[in-house]
Amino acid sequence: MHLKYESTLREPLVDGEKDYHQVTEDIISPIEGKPGKLWYVGFFISLSLLGFGAFSVFWQIYFGVGVWNLNKTIGWGWDITNFVWWVGIGHAGTLISAILLLFRQGWRTGVNRAAEAMTIFAVMCAGQFPIIHMGRVWMAFFILPYPNTRGPVWVNFNSPLLWDVFAISTYFTVSLLFWYSGLIPDFATVRDRAKTKLRKLLYGVASFGWTGSTKHWQRHEALSLVLAGLATPLVLSVHTIVSFDFATSVIPGWHTTIFPPYFVAGAIFSGFAMVQTLLIITRKILNLEQYITIGHMEAMNKVIVLTGSVVGCAYLTELFMAWYGANPYEFDTFFKYRAAGPLGWSYWIMMTCNVISPQVFWFRKMRRSIAVTFVMSIIVNIGMWFERFVIICTSLYRDYLPSSWSYYRPSWPEVGFYMGTFGLFFTCYFLFAKYFPVIAVAEIKSILKTSGENFKEKMEVYEDQSDEKFAHDVAHAH
Repeated sequence: MHLKYESTLREPLVDGEKDYHQVTEDIISPIEGKPGKLWYVGFFISLSLLGFGAFSVFWQIYFGVGVWNLNKTIGWGWDITNFVWWVGIGHAGTLISAILLLFRQGWRTGVNRAAEAMTIFAVMCAGQFPIIHMGRVWMAFFILPYPNTRGPVWVNFNSPLLWDVFAISTYFTVSLLFWYSGLIPDFATVRDRAKTKLRKLLYGVASFGWTGSTKHWQRHEALSLVLAGLATPLVLSVHTIVSFDFATSVIPGWHTTIFPPYFVAGAIFSGFAMVQTLLIITRKILNLEQYITIGHMEAMNKVIVLTGSVVGCAYLTELFMAWYGANPYEFDTFFKYRAAGPLGWSYWIMMTCNVISPQVFWFRKMRRSIAVTFVMSIIVNIGMWFERFVIICTSLYRDYLPSSWSYYRPSWPEVGFYMGTFGLFFTCYFLFAKYFPVIAVAEIKSILKTSGENFKEKMEVYEDQSDEKFAHDVAHAH
Protein backbone atom coordinates (compact mmCIF):
# COMPACT_ATOMS: atom_id res chain seq x y z
CA MET A 1 0.00 0.00 0.00
CA HIS A 2 1.35 3.44 -0.92
CA LEU A 3 0.98 6.03 1.87
CA LYS A 4 0.87 9.73 1.07
CA TYR A 5 3.41 11.43 3.33
CA GLU A 6 3.57 15.05 4.42
CA SER A 7 6.79 17.02 4.06
CA THR A 8 9.23 16.10 6.81
CA LEU A 9 9.93 19.83 7.26
CA ARG A 10 6.42 20.31 8.64
CA GLU A 11 6.03 20.06 12.37
CA PRO A 12 4.38 16.80 13.54
CA LEU A 13 0.78 17.17 14.77
CA VAL A 14 1.08 14.19 17.15
CA ASP A 15 4.17 14.05 19.36
CA GLY A 16 5.79 10.94 20.81
CA GLU A 17 5.84 7.26 19.88
CA LYS A 18 2.16 6.70 19.09
CA ASP A 19 0.33 3.88 17.37
CA TYR A 20 -3.42 3.47 16.85
CA HIS A 21 -3.96 1.61 20.14
CA GLN A 22 -1.97 4.18 22.14
CA VAL A 23 -4.05 7.05 20.69
CA THR A 24 -7.24 5.32 21.84
CA GLU A 25 -5.79 4.67 25.32
CA ASP A 26 -4.58 8.26 25.81
CA ILE A 27 -7.81 9.97 24.75
CA ILE A 28 -10.50 7.52 25.93
CA SER A 29 -9.04 6.45 29.31
CA PRO A 30 -9.62 9.87 31.04
CA ILE A 31 -13.40 9.46 30.54
CA GLU A 32 -13.42 5.86 31.81
CA GLY A 33 -12.08 6.48 35.32
CA LYS A 34 -13.08 8.91 38.06
CA PRO A 35 -12.14 12.55 37.47
CA GLY A 36 -9.39 14.13 39.57
CA LYS A 37 -9.70 16.71 42.34
CA LEU A 38 -9.20 19.63 39.96
CA TRP A 39 -12.24 18.56 37.98
CA TYR A 40 -14.43 18.49 41.10
CA VAL A 41 -13.16 21.91 42.26
CA GLY A 42 -13.85 23.46 38.85
CA PHE A 43 -17.25 21.81 38.57
CA PHE A 44 -18.29 23.03 42.05
CA ILE A 45 -17.24 26.62 41.23
CA SER A 46 -19.17 26.44 37.93
CA LEU A 47 -22.31 25.16 39.66
CA SER A 48 -22.04 27.93 42.29
CA LEU A 49 -21.84 30.59 39.57
CA LEU A 50 -24.77 28.97 37.75
CA GLY A 51 -26.85 29.06 40.95
CA PHE A 52 -26.05 32.75 41.53
CA GLY A 53 -26.97 33.48 37.90
CA ALA A 54 -30.30 31.65 38.27
CA PHE A 55 -31.06 33.70 41.41
CA SER A 56 -30.22 36.97 39.56
CA VAL A 57 -32.56 36.01 36.69
CA PHE A 58 -35.34 35.10 39.15
CA TRP A 59 -34.86 38.48 40.87
CA GLN A 60 -35.07 40.33 37.56
CA ILE A 61 -38.17 38.46 36.38
CA TYR A 62 -39.92 38.88 39.75
CA PHE A 63 -39.26 42.63 40.09
CA GLY A 64 -39.00 43.53 36.37
CA VAL A 65 -36.31 44.97 34.10
CA GLY A 66 -36.24 48.05 36.37
CA VAL A 67 -33.70 46.26 38.59
CA TRP A 68 -31.20 46.63 35.74
CA ASN A 69 -29.56 50.04 35.50
CA LEU A 70 -31.01 50.78 32.07
CA ASN A 71 -32.40 54.29 31.70
CA LYS A 72 -34.05 56.64 29.25
CA THR A 73 -30.89 57.04 27.18
CA ILE A 74 -29.26 53.62 27.54
CA GLY A 75 -31.89 51.03 26.66
CA TRP A 76 -29.24 48.40 25.89
CA GLY A 77 -26.63 47.76 28.55
CA TRP A 78 -24.79 44.70 29.79
CA ASP A 79 -27.41 42.30 28.46
CA ILE A 80 -26.86 43.02 24.74
CA THR A 81 -23.11 43.53 25.32
CA ASN A 82 -22.91 40.01 26.75
CA PHE A 83 -25.19 38.61 24.03
CA VAL A 84 -22.89 39.83 21.25
CA TRP A 85 -19.80 38.72 23.20
CA TRP A 86 -21.05 35.14 23.65
CA VAL A 87 -22.17 34.88 20.01
CA GLY A 88 -18.67 35.99 19.01
CA ILE A 89 -17.05 33.31 21.15
CA GLY A 90 -19.27 30.74 19.43
CA HIS A 91 -17.65 31.57 16.08
CA ALA A 92 -14.32 29.81 16.36
CA GLY A 93 -15.68 26.29 16.75
CA THR A 94 -17.51 26.12 13.46
CA LEU A 95 -14.74 28.07 11.73
CA ILE A 96 -12.07 25.58 12.90
CA SER A 97 -14.26 22.63 12.00
CA ALA A 98 -15.97 23.68 8.79
CA ILE A 99 -13.66 26.05 6.95
CA LEU A 100 -10.45 24.22 7.89
CA LEU A 101 -12.08 20.90 6.91
CA LEU A 102 -12.94 22.30 3.48
CA PHE A 103 -9.37 23.59 3.10
CA ARG A 104 -7.98 20.20 4.26
CA GLN A 105 -5.94 21.69 7.11
CA GLY A 106 -4.53 18.82 9.17
CA TRP A 107 -3.94 20.90 12.33
CA ARG A 108 -7.69 21.23 12.97
CA THR A 109 -7.94 17.58 14.11
CA GLY A 110 -6.44 18.13 17.55
CA VAL A 111 -8.58 21.13 18.47
CA ASN A 112 -11.87 20.86 16.56
CA ARG A 113 -13.87 18.75 19.04
CA ALA A 114 -13.39 21.08 22.03
CA ALA A 115 -13.94 24.12 19.79
CA GLU A 116 -17.25 22.74 18.46
CA ALA A 117 -18.45 22.02 22.01
CA MET A 118 -17.47 25.56 22.99
CA THR A 119 -19.58 26.92 20.11
CA ILE A 120 -22.70 25.10 21.29
CA PHE A 121 -22.30 26.13 24.93
CA ALA A 122 -21.53 29.76 23.99
CA VAL A 123 -24.64 30.03 21.77
CA MET A 124 -26.72 28.54 24.62
CA CYS A 125 -25.40 31.32 26.90
CA ALA A 126 -25.97 34.03 24.27
CA GLY A 127 -29.57 33.07 23.50
CA GLN A 128 -30.72 33.79 27.06
CA PHE A 129 -29.92 37.51 27.03
CA PRO A 130 -32.45 38.71 24.40
CA ILE A 131 -35.18 36.50 25.95
CA ILE A 132 -34.64 37.84 29.49
CA HIS A 133 -34.30 41.39 28.10
CA MET A 134 -37.94 41.14 26.92
CA GLY A 135 -38.93 41.61 30.55
CA ARG A 136 -42.16 39.63 30.53
CA VAL A 137 -40.57 36.31 29.60
CA TRP A 138 -43.91 34.47 29.69
CA MET A 139 -44.97 36.62 26.71
CA ALA A 140 -42.02 35.42 24.59
CA PHE A 141 -44.33 33.37 22.34
CA PHE A 142 -45.69 36.69 20.99
CA ILE A 143 -42.64 36.89 18.71
CA LEU A 144 -43.55 33.66 16.92
CA PRO A 145 -45.37 34.18 13.59
CA TYR A 146 -48.37 31.94 14.18
CA PRO A 147 -52.11 32.54 13.46
CA ASN A 148 -53.68 33.94 16.61
CA THR A 149 -56.85 35.47 18.01
CA ARG A 150 -55.18 38.73 19.04
CA GLY A 151 -55.45 40.27 15.59
CA PRO A 152 -52.47 41.13 13.38
CA VAL A 153 -49.79 40.84 16.08
CA TRP A 154 -47.16 39.63 13.61
CA VAL A 155 -43.46 40.08 14.01
CA ASN A 156 -41.63 42.67 11.94
CA PHE A 157 -39.79 40.69 9.28
CA ASN A 158 -37.80 43.80 8.35
CA SER A 159 -36.14 43.84 11.78
CA PRO A 160 -32.59 42.48 12.08
CA LEU A 161 -33.54 41.42 15.61
CA LEU A 162 -35.79 38.82 14.00
CA TRP A 163 -33.07 37.84 11.52
CA ASP A 164 -30.95 37.17 14.62
CA VAL A 165 -33.46 34.57 15.80
CA PHE A 166 -33.35 32.70 12.49
CA ALA A 167 -29.59 33.01 11.96
CA ILE A 168 -28.56 31.96 15.46
CA SER A 169 -31.06 29.08 15.72
CA THR A 170 -29.88 27.76 12.31
CA TYR A 171 -26.25 28.20 13.34
CA PHE A 172 -26.88 26.35 16.62
CA THR A 173 -28.65 23.48 14.83
CA VAL A 174 -25.93 23.00 12.18
CA SER A 175 -23.14 23.27 14.80
CA LEU A 176 -24.88 20.70 17.00
CA LEU A 177 -25.26 18.26 14.08
CA PHE A 178 -21.65 18.80 13.03
CA TRP A 179 -20.37 18.21 16.56
CA TYR A 180 -22.55 15.16 17.18
CA SER A 181 -21.89 13.48 13.82
CA GLY A 182 -18.14 13.74 14.52
CA LEU A 183 -18.65 12.10 17.92
CA ILE A 184 -20.42 8.96 16.58
CA PRO A 185 -17.27 6.89 15.72
CA ASP A 186 -15.73 7.80 19.09
CA PHE A 187 -18.91 6.86 20.98
CA ALA A 188 -18.68 3.44 19.31
CA THR A 189 -15.07 3.10 20.56
CA VAL A 190 -16.16 3.94 24.13
CA ARG A 191 -19.08 1.48 23.78
CA ASP A 192 -16.75 -1.32 22.73
CA ARG A 193 -14.42 -0.65 25.67
CA ALA A 194 -17.23 -0.24 28.26
CA LYS A 195 -16.97 -2.39 31.41
CA THR A 196 -20.54 -1.95 32.69
CA LYS A 197 -23.86 -2.75 31.02
CA LEU A 198 -25.20 0.79 31.58
CA ARG A 199 -22.23 2.47 29.86
CA LYS A 200 -22.43 -0.05 27.00
CA LEU A 201 -26.15 0.70 26.60
CA LEU A 202 -25.88 4.52 26.79
CA TYR A 203 -22.86 4.82 24.48
CA GLY A 204 -24.42 2.18 22.19
CA VAL A 205 -27.57 4.32 21.83
CA ALA A 206 -25.43 7.45 21.29
CA SER A 207 -23.36 5.75 18.55
CA PHE A 208 -26.45 4.75 16.46
CA GLY A 209 -25.14 1.22 15.87
CA TRP A 210 -21.87 2.34 14.29
CA THR A 211 -19.75 -0.60 13.15
CA GLY A 212 -16.97 1.20 11.29
CA SER A 213 -17.83 -0.42 7.96
CA THR A 214 -16.73 1.20 4.70
CA LYS A 215 -20.31 2.31 4.03
CA HIS A 216 -20.52 3.99 7.44
CA TRP A 217 -17.25 5.86 6.90
CA GLN A 218 -18.31 6.90 3.39
CA ARG A 219 -21.59 8.35 4.67
CA HIS A 220 -19.85 9.96 7.63
CA GLU A 221 -17.37 11.79 5.41
CA ALA A 222 -20.09 12.86 2.97
CA LEU A 223 -22.20 14.24 5.85
CA SER A 224 -19.18 16.10 7.27
CA LEU A 225 -18.57 17.84 3.94
CA VAL A 226 -22.25 18.76 3.50
CA LEU A 227 -22.46 20.19 7.03
CA ALA A 228 -19.16 22.04 6.54
CA GLY A 229 -20.54 23.55 3.33
CA LEU A 230 -23.68 24.68 5.19
CA ALA A 231 -21.80 25.98 8.23
CA THR A 232 -19.24 28.09 6.35
CA PRO A 233 -21.69 30.75 5.07
CA LEU A 234 -23.39 30.67 8.50
CA VAL A 235 -20.12 31.69 10.18
CA LEU A 236 -20.12 34.82 8.02
CA SER A 237 -23.86 35.49 8.13
CA VAL A 238 -24.50 35.16 11.88
CA HIS A 239 -22.23 37.95 13.04
CA THR A 240 -23.05 40.03 9.97
CA ILE A 241 -26.69 39.93 11.06
CA VAL A 242 -25.73 40.73 14.67
CA SER A 243 -23.91 43.79 13.30
CA PHE A 244 -27.07 44.80 11.41
CA ASP A 245 -28.80 45.18 14.80
CA PHE A 246 -26.66 48.30 15.08
CA ALA A 247 -25.84 49.27 11.49
CA THR A 248 -29.47 49.55 10.30
CA SER A 249 -30.20 52.20 12.96
CA VAL A 250 -29.47 55.91 12.49
CA ILE A 251 -27.58 56.41 15.76
CA PRO A 252 -24.14 58.06 15.36
CA GLY A 253 -21.45 55.45 16.00
CA TRP A 254 -23.67 52.59 14.80
CA HIS A 255 -24.81 53.66 11.36
CA THR A 256 -21.68 52.50 9.47
CA THR A 257 -21.18 50.12 6.57
CA ILE A 258 -17.93 48.70 7.99
CA PHE A 259 -19.77 46.85 10.76
CA PRO A 260 -20.38 43.44 9.05
CA PRO A 261 -16.74 42.55 8.14
CA TYR A 262 -15.47 44.17 11.33
CA PHE A 263 -17.87 42.17 13.52
CA VAL A 264 -17.01 38.89 11.77
CA ALA A 265 -13.25 39.48 12.21
CA GLY A 266 -13.82 40.42 15.87
CA ALA A 267 -15.91 37.30 16.46
CA ILE A 268 -13.21 35.00 15.01
CA PHE A 269 -10.61 36.94 17.06
CA SER A 270 -12.44 36.42 20.39
CA GLY A 271 -13.52 32.87 19.52
CA PHE A 272 -9.97 31.69 18.82
CA ALA A 273 -8.80 33.34 22.06
CA MET A 274 -11.42 31.41 24.05
CA VAL A 275 -10.39 28.14 22.33
CA GLN A 276 -6.81 28.82 23.43
CA THR A 277 -7.90 29.43 27.05
CA LEU A 278 -9.89 26.19 27.18
CA LEU A 279 -7.36 24.01 25.36
CA ILE A 280 -4.39 25.10 27.47
CA ILE A 281 -6.30 24.13 30.63
CA THR A 282 -7.70 20.92 29.07
CA ARG A 283 -4.37 19.65 27.74
CA LYS A 284 -2.76 20.19 31.15
CA ILE A 285 -5.49 18.54 33.27
CA LEU A 286 -6.08 15.56 30.94
CA ASN A 287 -2.38 15.12 29.99
CA LEU A 288 -3.03 15.63 26.27
CA GLU A 289 0.08 17.71 25.50
CA GLN A 290 1.15 15.28 22.76
CA TYR A 291 -2.11 15.76 20.82
CA ILE A 292 -2.72 19.49 21.42
CA THR A 293 0.81 20.56 20.54
CA ILE A 294 2.72 23.85 20.51
CA GLY A 295 2.23 23.73 16.72
CA HIS A 296 -1.56 23.87 17.18
CA MET A 297 -1.18 26.85 19.52
CA GLU A 298 1.06 28.65 17.05
CA ALA A 299 -1.37 28.12 14.15
CA MET A 300 -4.21 29.61 16.21
CA ASN A 301 -2.04 32.52 17.36
CA LYS A 302 -1.39 33.36 13.70
CA VAL A 303 -5.16 33.62 13.16
CA ILE A 304 -5.45 35.80 16.30
CA VAL A 305 -2.78 38.27 15.14
CA LEU A 306 -4.38 38.45 11.67
CA THR A 307 -7.94 39.07 12.91
CA GLY A 308 -6.65 41.44 15.62
CA SER A 309 -4.97 43.52 12.93
CA VAL A 310 -8.21 43.56 10.88
CA VAL A 311 -10.13 44.77 13.95
CA GLY A 312 -7.49 47.45 14.61
CA CYS A 313 -7.78 48.61 11.00
CA ALA A 314 -11.57 48.84 11.45
CA TYR A 315 -11.19 51.01 14.58
CA LEU A 316 -8.89 53.41 12.70
CA THR A 317 -11.27 53.46 9.72
CA GLU A 318 -14.14 54.45 12.03
CA LEU A 319 -12.10 57.32 13.48
CA PHE A 320 -11.00 58.44 10.02
CA MET A 321 -14.55 58.41 8.63
CA ALA A 322 -15.88 60.31 11.66
CA TRP A 323 -13.30 63.03 10.97
CA TYR A 324 -13.47 62.94 7.15
CA GLY A 325 -17.29 62.77 6.97
CA ALA A 326 -17.63 66.20 8.66
CA ASN A 327 -20.81 65.16 10.49
CA PRO A 328 -20.62 66.92 13.88
CA TYR A 329 -22.68 64.25 15.69
CA GLU A 330 -20.53 61.43 14.34
CA PHE A 331 -17.35 63.35 15.15
CA ASP A 332 -18.49 64.09 18.71
CA THR A 333 -19.52 60.45 19.31
CA PHE A 334 -16.10 59.09 18.35
CA PHE A 335 -13.72 61.79 19.52
CA LYS A 336 -15.47 63.59 22.40
CA TYR A 337 -17.61 60.90 24.06
CA ARG A 338 -16.03 57.59 23.06
CA ALA A 339 -12.30 58.38 23.19
CA ALA A 340 -12.38 61.24 25.70
CA GLY A 341 -15.72 61.28 27.56
CA PRO A 342 -16.65 59.92 31.01
CA LEU A 343 -16.65 56.35 29.54
CA GLY A 344 -13.40 56.98 27.62
CA TRP A 345 -11.46 54.61 29.90
CA SER A 346 -13.37 51.66 28.37
CA TYR A 347 -12.32 52.76 24.85
CA TRP A 348 -8.63 52.74 25.77
CA ILE A 349 -8.87 49.34 27.49
CA MET A 350 -10.43 48.04 24.24
CA MET A 351 -7.66 49.58 22.09
CA THR A 352 -4.86 48.25 24.31
CA CYS A 353 -6.21 44.70 24.61
CA ASN A 354 -7.37 44.23 21.00
CA VAL A 355 -4.92 46.16 18.86
CA ILE A 356 -1.65 46.69 20.73
CA SER A 357 -1.23 43.53 22.84
CA PRO A 358 -1.79 40.86 20.08
CA GLN A 359 1.16 42.31 18.14
CA VAL A 360 3.49 40.27 20.40
CA PHE A 361 2.47 37.27 18.26
CA TRP A 362 4.57 38.55 15.37
CA PHE A 363 7.49 36.97 17.27
CA ARG A 364 7.78 33.19 16.88
CA LYS A 365 9.06 32.72 20.43
CA MET A 366 5.94 34.47 21.82
CA ARG A 367 3.57 32.51 19.55
CA ARG A 368 5.04 29.27 20.86
CA SER A 369 5.01 30.20 24.56
CA ILE A 370 2.19 28.55 26.51
CA ALA A 371 2.28 31.18 29.31
CA VAL A 372 2.16 34.12 26.88
CA THR A 373 -0.61 32.46 24.85
CA PHE A 374 -2.73 31.82 27.96
CA VAL A 375 -2.39 35.39 29.29
CA MET A 376 -3.01 36.86 25.82
CA SER A 377 -6.12 34.71 25.26
CA ILE A 378 -7.68 36.19 28.42
CA ILE A 379 -6.57 39.75 27.57
CA VAL A 380 -8.11 39.45 24.08
CA ASN A 381 -11.47 38.35 25.45
CA ILE A 382 -11.47 41.16 28.02
CA GLY A 383 -10.74 43.56 25.14
CA MET A 384 -13.48 42.09 22.96
CA TRP A 385 -15.99 42.40 25.80
CA PHE A 386 -15.03 46.08 26.15
CA GLU A 387 -15.40 46.52 22.38
CA ARG A 388 -19.06 45.48 22.60
CA PHE A 389 -19.55 47.66 25.70
CA VAL A 390 -17.98 50.65 23.91
CA ILE A 391 -20.12 50.19 20.78
CA ILE A 392 -23.35 50.02 22.81
CA CYS A 393 -22.91 52.36 25.76
CA THR A 394 -20.66 55.12 24.39
CA SER A 395 -22.99 55.56 21.40
CA LEU A 396 -26.04 55.94 23.66
CA TYR A 397 -25.03 57.77 26.85
CA ARG A 398 -24.69 61.17 25.15
CA ASP A 399 -27.97 61.85 23.34
CA TYR A 400 -28.95 64.78 21.08
CA LEU A 401 -30.55 66.40 24.17
CA PRO A 402 -28.06 67.22 26.95
CA SER A 403 -30.97 66.95 29.42
CA SER A 404 -31.11 63.19 28.82
CA TRP A 405 -27.35 62.56 29.11
CA SER A 406 -26.53 59.83 31.61
CA TYR A 407 -23.82 57.50 32.88
CA TYR A 408 -24.11 53.72 32.95
CA ARG A 409 -22.93 51.18 35.50
CA PRO A 410 -24.44 47.71 35.89
CA SER A 411 -26.55 46.63 38.85
CA TRP A 412 -25.87 43.39 40.77
CA PRO A 413 -28.58 41.36 38.90
CA GLU A 414 -26.90 42.28 35.58
CA VAL A 415 -23.47 41.19 36.87
CA GLY A 416 -25.04 38.07 38.43
CA PHE A 417 -26.74 37.09 35.16
CA TYR A 418 -23.43 37.43 33.29
CA MET A 419 -21.57 35.36 35.92
CA GLY A 420 -24.37 32.79 35.70
CA THR A 421 -23.74 32.31 31.97
CA PHE A 422 -20.08 31.57 32.80
CA GLY A 423 -21.38 29.01 35.29
CA LEU A 424 -23.57 27.42 32.61
CA PHE A 425 -20.75 27.43 30.05
CA PHE A 426 -18.16 25.81 32.32
CA THR A 427 -20.64 23.35 33.87
CA CYS A 428 -21.43 22.11 30.35
CA TYR A 429 -17.73 22.06 29.41
CA PHE A 430 -16.72 20.07 32.51
CA LEU A 431 -19.47 17.51 31.86
CA PHE A 432 -18.39 17.34 28.21
CA ALA A 433 -14.75 16.70 29.24
CA LYS A 434 -15.87 13.98 31.67
CA TYR A 435 -18.20 11.95 29.43
CA PHE A 436 -17.09 12.72 25.85
CA PRO A 437 -13.68 12.37 24.15
CA VAL A 438 -12.23 15.91 24.11
CA ILE A 439 -10.18 15.10 21.00
CA ALA A 440 -11.56 13.35 17.90
CA VAL A 441 -9.89 9.91 18.15
CA ALA A 442 -10.87 8.83 14.62
CA GLU A 443 -9.53 12.07 13.10
CA ILE A 444 -6.22 11.89 14.99
CA LYS A 445 -5.80 8.33 13.65
CA SER A 446 -6.49 9.57 10.11
CA ILE A 447 -3.44 11.89 10.23
CA LEU A 448 -1.20 9.71 12.42
CA LYS A 449 0.66 8.03 9.52
CA THR A 450 1.32 11.35 7.77
CA SER A 451 1.82 13.76 10.69
CA GLY A 452 2.80 11.60 13.68
CA GLU A 453 6.29 12.29 15.05
CA ASN A 454 7.56 8.68 14.96
CA PHE A 455 6.27 8.14 11.39
CA LYS A 456 7.93 11.38 10.27
CA GLU A 457 11.23 10.26 11.79
CA LYS A 458 11.01 6.96 9.90
CA MET A 459 10.24 8.89 6.74
CA GLU A 460 13.29 11.14 7.23
CA VAL A 461 15.52 8.05 7.58
CA TYR A 462 13.90 6.58 4.46
CA GLU A 463 14.47 9.83 2.52
CA ASP A 464 18.12 10.00 3.64
CA GLN A 465 18.66 6.40 2.53
CA SER A 466 16.96 7.15 -0.81
CA ASP A 467 19.21 10.21 -1.33
CA GLU A 468 22.31 8.16 -0.56
CA LYS A 469 21.21 5.38 -2.93
CA PHE A 470 20.46 7.97 -5.66
CA ALA A 471 23.91 9.59 -5.20
CA HIS A 472 25.56 6.14 -5.28
CA ASP A 473 23.67 5.20 -8.49
CA VAL A 474 24.63 8.49 -10.18
CA ALA A 475 28.31 8.03 -9.22
CA HIS A 476 28.20 4.42 -10.41
CA ALA A 477 26.64 5.48 -13.74
CA HIS A 478 29.41 8.02 -14.28
